[in-house]
Amino acid sequence: MALQQIPTIPETITVHLGLPNQPAENVTVPFPDYIKNVASSEIYPTWPEAAIRANIYAQITYALNRIFNEFYRSQGYDFDITSTTQYDQTYIKGRDIYENISRIVDEIFNNYVVRQGRVDPFFTAYCNGTTTVCDGLSQWETVALAEQGLTPYQILQKFYGQDIGILENVPISANVPSYPGTALRLGDAGNTVKTIQLELNRIADNYPAIPKIEPADGVFDIATENAVREFQRIFNLTPDGIVGKPTWYQLKYIYNGVKRLNELTSEGLTLDEVTRPFPAVLREGSNGVDVRSLQYYLDVLSYFNDAVPDIDQDGYFGPATAAAVRAFQTLAGLPADGIVGLQTWLRLRQAYDDILAMLPQGMKESNAGIYPGYFLSPGMENEDVRNLQTYLKGIADYSGVIPPIAVTGVFDEATRDAVAALQAQNDLPPTGNVGPATWNLIRRLYNAR
Repeated sequence: MALQQIPTIPETITVHLGLPNQPAENVTVPFPDYIKNVASSEIYPTWPEAAIRANIYAQITYALNRIFNEFYRSQGYDFDITSTTQYDQTYIKGRDIYENISRIVDEIFNNYVVRQGRVDPFFTAYCNGTTTVCDGLSQWETVALAEQGLTPYQILQKFYGQDIGILENVPISANVPSYPGTALRLGDAGNTVKTIQLELNRIADNYPAIPKIEPADGVFDIATENAVREFQRIFNLTPDGIVGKPTWYQLKYIYNGVKRLNELTSEGLTLDEVTRPFPAVLREGSNGVDVRSLQYYLDVLSYFNDAVPDIDQDGYFGPATAAAVRAFQTLAGLPADGIVGLQTWLRLRQAYDDILAMLPQGMKESNAGIYPGYFLSPGMENEDVRNLQTYLKGIADYSGVIPPIAVTGVFDEATRDAVAALQAQNDLPPTGNVGPATWNLIRRLYNAR
């Protein structure tokens, strides 16, 4: 959940049957059924089919823009869109659906309009063109254009410009809030951290008091914490440097505003801005540093629970790793499918944190001890950094593969360089940050002296 996720078609949409601040019923309906209702309420089934299709493309994309950008949810509402044209588009609960409109929606509900070179649903504003006029699509004018022989795409270009495109056969997925469910803080890492780093960096263009995070690599480091604190200070949030739900949605709201994602003049989002730097799912056949991290967690769990089999930490997600994952999922009350998605990651991390909490004082530090449960990165200053430096110094003194470093408890440039050197020598990305895979590498090298 969130780096800005690549847009998908939601299974459902929640509609507020009234104005945003007006007490009214919320209804959750399948997304295609919602579009059929809107189209049957907004346009006439007797219009030329090209005009109907152009309007339905606009209605689909408008709704997806509201959902993808969490326009209402980022403001604290519990719905995705309203039922009124004063704010959105008409939805009438229980209305009859026209047969030809239903057929067309079934064909194209998973297609939407974008600016060329962008992937987010464009803000396809529209109005009827008679009682109201706007800068977007004019519904009645689409009829005249269709009668002139224009295709649906050509009609859309007339209103939204020549540089639009239509993404087709977009995947369908559950519509879930972007907030990851737990607060993000110093030492966290992953796609959600990358999301806030990208958002903060873009917001900083408009609010230069917010320091830029370089690199925005998905690790919640000191620079990220400082940027979060300044954002919180500017927008009257508690400046604790922790991204809880209020800060998460305020970030999204301000980010959408500076990017104008809910306007015709939107900057849009490129594929680079929505591609996840960390895999969302691990399964048999996966490999790399994230698999090594998974195997480390499973190995620690197997030490404390015989139900989880011991596995090799080789960076390859083979049958043995899948069996260990299924064993853990069974213990955790999750579907035992051997696939590591968000819920399995969260429960695995929680189980690991529970083990850390129960360890007697001193056991964590015996030999090269257990991973402290969060990423260590430059700028940090604590006992875990001191332990890391002790292990690095021991490796340097014994093997000479890295230069010796001072044990100060401060994660300085020399510590980063030593970590990066070990990573490069052992086929890990030389980031200089210490996550579970790197910690385990350092632990093994130190204990092998």
